[in-house]
Amino acid sequence: MAAKLEHPWNLTPSEAIALQQELRRQVITANRLGVVGTVAGVDVGFEQDGAITRAAVAVLSYPQLALLDTAIAHRPTGFPYIPGLLSFREIPAVLDALAQLRITPDLLLCDGQGIAHPRRLGIASHLGLVTDIPSIGVAKSRLWGTHGPVPEARGRWTPLRDGAEIIGAVLRTRVGIKPLFISPGHRIGLATAIEYVMGCCTRYRLPETTRQAHRLASGPAS
Repeated sequence: MAAKLEHPWNLTPSEAIALQQELRRQVITANRLGVVGTVAGVDVGFEQDGAITRAAVAVLSYPQLALLDTAIAHRPTGFPYIPGLLSFREIPAVLDALAQLRITPDLLLCDGQGIAHPRRLGIASHLGLVTDIPSIGVAKSRLWGTHGPVPEARGRWTPLRDGAEIIGAVLRTRVGIKPLFISPGHRIGLATAIEYVMGCCTRYRLPETTRQAHRLASGPAS
Protein backbone atom coordinates (compact mmCIF):
# COMPACT_ATOMS: atom_id res chain seq x y z
CA MET A 1 0.00 0.00 0.00
CA ALA A 2 1.58 3.25 -1.17
CA ALA A 3 1.19 6.58 0.58
CA LYS A 4 -1.30 8.90 -1.09
CA LEU A 5 0.22 12.10 0.32
CA GLU A 6 3.97 12.46 0.53
CA HIS A 7 6.11 14.99 2.39
CA PRO A 8 9.59 15.02 3.96
CA TRP A 9 9.98 13.42 7.37
CA ASN A 10 13.49 14.66 8.19
CA LEU A 11 12.26 18.03 9.46
CA THR A 12 13.26 20.27 12.31
CA PRO A 13 10.67 20.66 15.08
CA SER A 14 9.75 24.14 13.83
CA GLU A 15 9.34 22.83 10.28
CA ALA A 16 7.17 19.97 11.57
CA ILE A 17 4.90 22.40 13.42
CA ALA A 18 4.56 24.53 10.28
CA LEU A 19 3.63 21.41 8.27
CA GLN A 20 1.01 20.46 10.86
CA GLN A 21 -0.56 23.89 10.51
CA GLU A 22 -0.69 23.36 6.75
CA LEU A 23 -2.03 19.80 6.83
CA ARG A 24 -4.72 20.46 9.43
CA ARG A 25 -6.75 22.28 6.77
CA GLN A 26 -7.04 19.04 4.80
CA VAL A 27 -8.44 16.92 7.64
CA ILE A 28 -12.08 15.86 7.13
CA THR A 29 -14.12 15.29 10.29
CA ALA A 30 -17.28 14.13 8.53
CA ASN A 31 -18.12 10.59 7.44
CA ARG A 32 -16.37 9.84 4.17
CA LEU A 33 -16.08 6.09 4.53
CA GLY A 34 -17.72 3.21 2.76
CA VAL A 35 -18.70 -0.20 4.05
CA VAL A 36 -16.30 -1.21 6.81
CA GLY A 37 -15.48 -4.89 6.61
CA THR A 38 -11.97 -4.67 8.06
CA VAL A 39 -10.50 -2.58 10.85
CA ALA A 40 -6.83 -2.21 11.71
CA GLY A 41 -5.06 -1.41 14.94
CA VAL A 42 -1.87 0.63 14.70
CA ASP A 43 0.65 0.76 17.53
CA VAL A 44 4.30 1.74 17.87
CA GLY A 45 7.02 0.69 20.29
CA PHE A 46 10.74 1.34 20.53
CA GLU A 47 13.84 -0.79 20.91
CA GLN A 48 17.46 -0.12 21.84
CA ASP A 49 16.62 2.83 24.10
CA GLY A 50 14.53 4.46 21.39
CA ALA A 51 17.04 4.08 18.56
CA ILE A 52 14.79 1.68 16.64
CA THR A 53 11.10 2.27 15.95
CA ARG A 54 8.95 -0.86 15.86
CA ALA A 55 5.54 -0.40 14.22
CA ALA A 56 2.81 -3.00 14.20
CA VAL A 57 -0.49 -3.25 12.34
CA ALA A 58 -3.16 -5.87 12.99
CA VAL A 59 -6.11 -6.21 10.58
CA LEU A 60 -9.35 -7.68 11.94
CA SER A 61 -12.66 -8.48 10.31
CA TYR A 62 -15.56 -6.25 11.34
CA PRO A 63 -17.78 -6.82 13.20
CA GLN A 64 -16.49 -10.35 13.89
CA LEU A 65 -13.05 -9.10 15.09
CA ALA A 66 -11.22 -12.14 13.73
CA LEU A 67 -7.51 -11.56 13.10
CA LEU A 68 -6.87 -11.58 9.34
CA ASP A 69 -3.44 -10.05 8.75
CA THR A 70 -0.48 -8.60 10.65
CA ALA A 71 2.72 -6.76 9.87
CA ILE A 72 5.70 -5.50 11.85
CA ALA A 73 8.34 -3.07 10.61
CA HIS A 74 11.57 -1.78 12.15
CA ARG A 75 13.50 1.29 11.15
CA PRO A 76 16.00 3.67 12.78
CA THR A 77 14.21 6.40 14.72
CA GLY A 78 14.62 9.63 12.80
CA PHE A 79 12.85 12.24 14.92
CA PRO A 80 13.23 13.19 18.61
CA TYR A 81 10.59 12.56 21.27
CA ILE A 82 8.59 15.81 21.37
CA PRO A 83 4.98 15.75 22.65
CA GLY A 84 2.66 17.04 19.95
CA LEU A 85 5.04 15.91 17.18
CA LEU A 86 5.05 12.16 17.80
CA SER A 87 3.56 11.38 14.39
CA PHE A 88 6.83 12.49 12.74
CA ARG A 89 8.68 10.01 14.95
CA GLU A 90 6.29 7.09 14.44
CA ILE A 91 4.56 7.25 11.04
CA PRO A 92 7.55 6.35 8.80
CA ALA A 93 7.75 2.91 10.44
CA VAL A 94 3.94 2.59 10.37
CA LEU A 95 4.00 3.16 6.62
CA ASP A 96 6.61 0.40 6.27
CA ALA A 97 4.30 -1.96 8.17
CA LEU A 98 1.22 -0.99 6.17
CA ALA A 99 3.13 -1.67 2.95
CA GLN A 100 3.59 -5.30 4.03
CA LEU A 101 -0.12 -6.03 4.50
CA ARG A 102 -1.96 -8.37 2.17
CA ILE A 103 -5.26 -6.67 3.12
CA THR A 104 -5.80 -2.92 2.93
CA PRO A 105 -8.01 -2.04 5.92
CA ASP A 106 -11.17 0.01 5.60
CA LEU A 107 -10.61 1.85 8.89
CA LEU A 108 -7.56 2.58 11.07
CA LEU A 109 -7.71 2.78 14.86
CA CYS A 110 -4.50 4.42 16.04
CA ASP A 111 -3.01 4.30 19.52
CA GLY A 112 -2.90 8.09 19.91
CA GLN A 113 -4.77 11.26 19.13
CA GLY A 114 -6.75 12.39 16.12
CA ILE A 115 -7.85 16.03 16.20
CA ALA A 116 -7.64 16.12 20.02
CA HIS A 117 -4.31 17.83 19.55
CA PRO A 118 -3.15 21.45 19.92
CA ARG A 119 -2.84 21.77 16.13
CA ARG A 120 -5.58 19.22 15.32
CA LEU A 121 -3.08 16.80 13.77
CA GLY A 122 -2.33 13.88 16.03
CA ILE A 123 -1.01 10.61 14.62
CA ALA A 124 -4.47 9.35 13.57
CA SER A 125 -5.23 12.49 11.56
CA HIS A 126 -1.74 12.62 10.08
CA LEU A 127 -1.75 8.93 9.12
CA GLY A 128 -5.27 9.19 7.72
CA LEU A 129 -4.19 12.04 5.47
CA VAL A 130 -1.04 10.29 4.30
CA THR A 131 -2.83 7.01 3.50
CA ASP A 132 -6.27 8.43 2.63
CA ILE A 133 -7.81 5.76 4.87
CA PRO A 134 -10.50 6.76 7.41
CA SER A 135 -8.92 6.85 10.87
CA ILE A 136 -9.73 7.24 14.55
CA GLY A 137 -7.56 8.33 17.46
CA VAL A 138 -7.90 5.98 20.44
CA ALA A 139 -5.73 7.35 23.24
CA LYS A 140 -5.26 6.09 26.77
CA SER A 141 -4.56 9.56 28.15
CA ARG A 142 -5.45 13.19 27.41
CA LEU A 143 -3.11 15.36 25.40
CA TRP A 144 -5.32 18.40 24.91
CA GLY A 145 -8.70 19.75 25.95
CA THR A 146 -10.90 19.70 29.03
CA HIS A 147 -13.91 17.63 30.04
CA GLY A 148 -16.46 17.09 32.77
CA PRO A 149 -17.26 13.92 34.71
CA VAL A 150 -17.56 10.76 32.65
CA PRO A 151 -20.71 8.65 33.21
CA GLU A 152 -19.98 5.21 34.67
CA ALA A 153 -22.12 3.15 32.29
CA ARG A 154 -20.38 1.29 29.47
CA GLY A 155 -20.59 3.21 26.20
CA ARG A 156 -21.38 6.56 27.77
CA TRP A 157 -19.17 9.53 27.16
CA THR A 158 -18.62 13.21 27.77
CA PRO A 159 -17.32 15.77 25.27
CA LEU A 160 -13.65 16.70 25.18
CA ARG A 161 -13.50 20.42 24.44
CA ASP A 162 -11.02 23.07 23.47
CA GLY A 163 -12.95 26.19 24.41
CA ALA A 164 -16.28 25.96 22.63
CA GLU A 165 -15.06 23.37 20.12
CA ILE A 166 -15.69 19.67 20.69
CA ILE A 167 -12.51 17.87 19.67
CA GLY A 168 -13.27 14.39 20.96
CA ALA A 169 -14.99 12.21 23.52
CA VAL A 170 -13.98 10.75 26.85
CA LEU A 171 -15.50 7.29 26.49
CA ARG A 172 -16.22 4.69 29.14
CA THR A 173 -15.57 1.30 27.56
CA ARG A 174 -15.75 -0.65 30.85
CA VAL A 175 -17.56 0.12 34.08
CA GLY A 176 -15.21 1.16 36.85
CA ILE A 177 -12.20 1.44 34.50
CA LYS A 178 -10.45 4.58 33.27
CA PRO A 179 -12.03 5.96 30.08
CA LEU A 180 -10.41 6.33 26.67
CA PHE A 181 -9.94 9.55 24.72
CA ILE A 182 -11.51 9.19 21.28
CA SER A 183 -11.21 11.72 18.47
CA PRO A 184 -11.79 11.73 14.72
CA GLY A 185 -8.65 11.18 12.72
CA HIS A 186 -9.67 11.70 9.11
CA ARG A 187 -12.79 11.02 7.02
CA ILE A 188 -14.97 10.18 10.02
CA GLY A 189 -17.21 12.07 12.44
CA LEU A 190 -17.08 11.81 16.21
CA ALA A 191 -20.35 9.90 16.71
CA THR A 192 -19.36 7.31 14.12
CA ALA A 193 -15.87 7.03 15.59
CA ILE A 194 -17.38 6.22 18.99
CA GLU A 195 -19.63 3.57 17.44
CA TYR A 196 -16.70 1.80 15.80
CA VAL A 197 -14.55 1.94 18.92
CA MET A 198 -17.34 0.41 20.97
CA GLY A 199 -17.90 -2.15 18.22
CA CYS A 200 -14.26 -3.19 18.59
CA CYS A 201 -14.39 -3.43 22.39
CA THR A 202 -15.21 -6.79 23.93
CA ARG A 203 -14.59 -7.35 27.62
CA TYR A 204 -11.50 -5.17 27.89
CA ARG A 205 -10.88 -1.44 28.23
CA LEU A 206 -9.01 -1.27 24.92
CA PRO A 207 -10.52 -2.21 21.55
CA GLU A 208 -9.34 -5.50 20.08
CA THR A 209 -7.58 -3.62 17.29
CA THR A 210 -5.35 -1.87 19.82
CA ARG A 211 -4.81 -5.02 21.87
CA GLN A 212 -3.70 -7.05 18.87
CA ALA A 213 -1.40 -4.32 17.54
CA HIS A 214 0.06 -3.66 21.00
CA ARG A 215 0.97 -7.31 21.43
CA LEU A 216 3.00 -7.07 18.24
CA ALA A 217 4.57 -3.67 18.94
CA SER A 218 5.29 -3.81 22.66
CA GLY A 219 3.90 -6.83 24.50
CA PRO A 220 0.69 -7.73 26.33
CA ALA A 221 -2.01 -5.05 26.77
CA SER A 222 -4.95 -4.92 29.18
